[in-house]
Amino acid sequence: MTYAALKKSVSDMIEVGYDEDLKGRAYDIINLSAIVLNLAVTIMITFDDINLRHGTLLGVIETVTVVFFAIDYALRIWTASCIFPNTKRHLAPLRYIFSFNGLVDFFSCVPFFLPFFFPSGVAAFRIFRVVRIFRLFRINAYFDSLNVITAVIRSKAKLLLSSTFVVCMIMLAASLCMYSIEHSVQPKVFNNALSGLWWAAAALLTVGYGDIYPVTTLGKCMGIIITMLGVGMVAIPTGIISAGFVEKYQKLKKVSEQGIETGMRFIQVTLSASDEWTGRAIRELELPAGIIVAAVFEKGKKMQIPRGDTMLYEGDIVILGAESIHTDKEIELKEIELKDGHEWNGVKIKDLDISRQSFIVMIRRAGKTLIPNGGMMLKTGDAVYMYTGHSQK
Repeated sequence: MTYAALKKSVSDMIEVGYDEDLKGRAYDIINLSAIVLNLAVTIMITFDDINLRHGTLLGVIETVTVVFFAIDYALRIWTASCIFPNTKRHLAPLRYIFSFNGLVDFFSCVPFFLPFFFPSGVAAFRIFRVVRIFRLFRINAYFDSLNVITAVIRSKAKLLLSSTFVVCMIMLAASLCMYSIEHSVQPKVFNNALSGLWWAAAALLTVGYGDIYPVTTLGKCMGIIITMLGVGMVAIPTGIISAGFVEKYQKLKKVSEQGIETGMRFIQVTLSASDEWTGRAIRELELPAGIIVAAVFEKGKKMQIPRGDTMLYEGDIVILGAESIHTDKEIELKEIELKDGHEWNGVKIKDLDISRQSFIVMIRRAGKTLIPNGGMMLKTGDAVYMYTGHSQK
């Protein structure tokens, strides 16, 4: 295996794999298990009794999982050019390192090893344990339902920011109003224009903490108004997200329903050692106009989206796509298997009593494809493929 092929293989393994890719799925399971175990340890070590009895075991689990995170981080840097194929090769590692996932991966593992070099900073480095919880976002890639949540939030980001901005403005206005009303009565509680922000947040978000509250009649009336506004304003982001879910679901449903009526038709071809396509890149194939290579299953298992430099090998299943037939004739292509006693057995093709609009286009015999001619005699076990055209006019 060449260096480039090895890097591509490792990249495919550490990225989210298909069910058919046993190596990739195994890595996905190990990765998810490491994330869950590490977070469980991070939580359990905060309980003194558990830490006292099982501290050594928890330390071992944490060390093993963090070492796995470090290896995963190094592999992602090495294969960054495969993860970001449209980025220049020398800039791809930097793009990953400074991405959100790259920063989370960095702070998930590197601070764990820093106390070995800087013992005085142990307490400070432990703070970065909190960052590991963001590795849970990697689980998002394994479940379509979580991807929908991310897609909805991303698509509605501007509306969510606008509603949040309105809520913040109302909180600030409520704080100013409450200061003007309550300052003379509670100078220590509402001592400046911003001291009422906590009360406004508690009122708008309806948590009702109760440590700061109005005592004057006018202040209480203002509190009622602000609380009522809070119920309505805080519900806006919920409505935006709910509407986004409905919209996303309808789009997915529409795509699913219309997928059956696609304008493309697909066939699959399994390559053998003697096929001309075996050992060639897709860009080298002499395909007719209108025919595309839609997908390639390596050895019939792992699917990959084909590119021009994708190599085809023996055992690969190639999915070819072509536009549906557009004609004024209704075309019927059917397969007829000749069993014992069939009237066509032992009859030459030219002697068959078939319609003039029907043609035998191919014959499969003992696993081989035969091009028919008038003098060919049909035999038991043959699969005869017949084309029939019917005018719709």
